[in-house]
Amino acid sequence: MYEYIDLRNTNDYSELKETANVIKSGGLVLFPTETVYGLGANGLDENAVRKIYIAKGRNFNNPINLLVSNMKMVETVAKNISPLEYKLMEAFFPGPFTIILKKHEIVPDIVTAGKSFVGVRMPSGTIAQKLVEYSGVPIAAPSANISGKLSGTSFEDILDDFKDKVDLAINGGNSEIGIESTIVKVIDNVPHILRPGSITEEQILQFAPQVIKDYEDENSDNINHANHYTPNSNCLLVYGNDNKKMVAKIKEISNKYVKPCILASHENIAFYEGNTTIDIGSKANLNEIAKNIFANLRKADNLSPDIIIIEGVPKDGIGTAIMNRLIRACNGNFTEVH
Repeated sequence: MYEYIDLRNTNDYSELKETANVIKSGGLVLFPTETVYGLGANGLDENAVRKIYIAKGRNFNNPINLLVSNMKMVETVAKNISPLEYKLMEAFFPGPFTIILKKHEIVPDIVTAGKSFVGVRMPSGTIAQKLVEYSGVPIAAPSANISGKLSGTSFEDILDDFKDKVDLAINGGNSEIGIESTIVKVIDNVPHILRPGSITEEQILQFAPQVIKDYEDENSDNINHANHYTPNSNCLLVYGNDNKKMVAKIKEISNKYVKPCILASHENIAFYEGNTTIDIGSKANLNEIAKNIFANLRKADNLSPDIIIIEGVPKDGIGTAIMNRLIRACNGNFTEVH
């Protein structure tokens, strides 16, 4: 039986001091961050971290990032930090930015899957920030989803998956950003983006003359090739610069199925009249689309369609991260319209 805390409409976070005791005593906590919900445990406690892997059904070869509350905590878990790494942390901490650093021996091998590097993030969401601060230890906190499935951006979406597996669950409302953090590793003084997020390539280029997008390279040793974000239903992503051709292609494909569900932009939703549709938001507001993309995929999946057809978005700013998640949701099943 888990304990439940509702922090949706309060500025009093004193209850998190009790929650911190759950972390310190080796328990599991379900909690919100500004990106997505996380499943957290004491990142310096091997047995506690093992519970995360078991609860998620996560492969032990898949490392877990650590949440920290200050730079002293960063320097507790990481060593040999370069000037550029400090500069990037100064620019993007706290926030949706994870940096891969050389780990200190204090970090258990189970966190890093035996590797010598550890991912570190300082969250900006107040609940996550206070939870780490009150715990006084870095919190190992992957996204709160069954491994390989969609990340959770609302408490209701993920509670059923974890209510029998956690000691305490915090309802903090919907996640502000809705997609996981940007992950960067500095190699030979060059930032490599391992996963795109709301901190964009353009922002990182303000601090380095070059950025390498490893997430575009399927052969890169630096990225995790495991399937993520996958609904149970078959998915197809359709995108292109010519909106009329994209809409026509989606209508053509949908006609081949008995029960399609189309995820479409607000601007195009009327074109698919007669089909089951979900409005993902305006293409003029990609942040709003990002915020709800996992929730909309879950909504579509719950309808048990024979296919989910998804309109792509422009690869501008956070659009790059949205498209990265959608391609993974579709297991690489996409059609580009020329």
